Order: sequence, then C-alpha cells, then structure tokens
Amino acid sequence: MSPMDAPTVGQSDRAACERTFRTRDGVDLFYRAWLPGGAAAKAVVLFHRGHEHSGRLGELARELASDDTAVFAWDARGHGRSPGERGYADHFATLVKDADEFVQFLCRYHDIPIENVAAVGHSVGAVVLAAWVHDFAPPIRGMVLATPALRVKLYVPLAVPLLRLGWAMGFVRHVKSYVKPAMLTHDPRQARGYADDPLVSRQIAVNILLELHDAATRLIDDAAAIRTPTLSRNA
Repeated sequence: MSPMDAPTVGQSDRAACERTFRTRDGVDLFYRAWLPGGAAAKAVVLFHRGHEHSGRLGELARELASDDTAVFAWDARGHGRSPGERGYADHFATLVKDADEFVQFLCRYHDIPIENVAAVGHSVGAVVLAAWVHDFAPPIRGMVLATPALRVKLYVPLAVPLLRLGWAMGFVRHVKSYVKPAMLTHDPRQARGYADDPLVSRQIAVNILLELHDAATRLIDDAAAIRTPTLSRNA
C-alpha cells in the first residue's frame, strides 16, 4: 500500500508527485498529489470526467492547493495511466468502491481526518463521486458536482434497450464518445490539449455506460438521502 513517489515539474513551485495505491483486488491505480511543504490538515480530491485522467486537472489542482491543503487526483481504472482495458471495469460499482478505498487510503497515509476532505467531480466522475457519497455516506466536508453526467444523451432511438441486448448477446462491447474538443471548451489551447492527449480514450464499455445510466437514475430518485453539503452546476 506504500505509494511510489516520482515528482514531476508543475507550472508553479508546487510540483505534483506521481504515485500509486493498491486496491482490494490487487490493482495499482495511478494518482497525482499536490502537497504543501508541511503536514496537510485538509484535502481536496478530484474525480476526472469520462475518457480523461488526472493529468488534465493540474491547473485546477494548483489553484486549490494551499499551505495546509493537499490536492489529489486519480486515474480511474481503465483510464489514463491506471491499468485495465480502456473505459472498462467489471461494474460501475467497482469504480465507486475504488473511490472509497482511495479516499480512505489518503486519509490514513497522510493522517488527514475524513471530515476535512472535500471532493470535486466532473461529468462521469461527478456521478462516481455522488454514488460514493450516497452509498458509503463518508462524513466528508462537502462535494462539488460539475456538469454531472446524470443524463447521458444517446442520439440513437431506443439506444438503452438496444445496448442492453447487444451487451447481453455479446454483440457490442464498446461505444465511441461523440464528444469533440469544441464541445468541451471555447479555449483553443485547451481544445488542442484534449485532442492531442494520448491518454484520452474515446471508448467506454457498454456495461459501464448502462450502469452509469442506472446509477444516475437511482441517485436522482433518492437524492434526499444525501446529507453531504453539495454544489451542483450544469454549466
């Protein structure tokens, strides 16, 4: 469970450390840490959007880091520099369990009370974050859901039942994202960065897409069960 440090140069004097942590099933998931000079009393944990990875959150992480606050961002399994088939996990619940293990690990290793942890999730990452908070009820300070993918638009009529059938019959394993860089940002530099990033993968496993849909429906129906202070922004 000991992290392996490999400091990298950041855009400020606060460099990121590249590390791994081992999950319950023996998978070494990659994450980045922006640490203060001394002991951290508080932490912010970042959940990346679908298809992406923690490296794309560096600018935000450096903005959030402070003298007593560490910022952490992980690559979900099947994403970025974490192992696994691209865009795939056995179940969406596997990603949620990974999130719980990751935050519990960070709190133990850095001696940060979980009550001093806040989390920010984007798109699919926001649904993973919300599902973690709903299902595990961690006593974190608060969470921010940025454009949560609670309703993924599928343009093909009857897409969900057709995908369920295709997955069950073994006809369809992956689908490609229709998201283009210009749909994510009006900043040409950011758009080029997304398009040229070799760690961005456009595919998502059909089972994860379907279970994301089901988890989002469940979260909307039972949102009142979440007692964690929450800010959700769709744009």
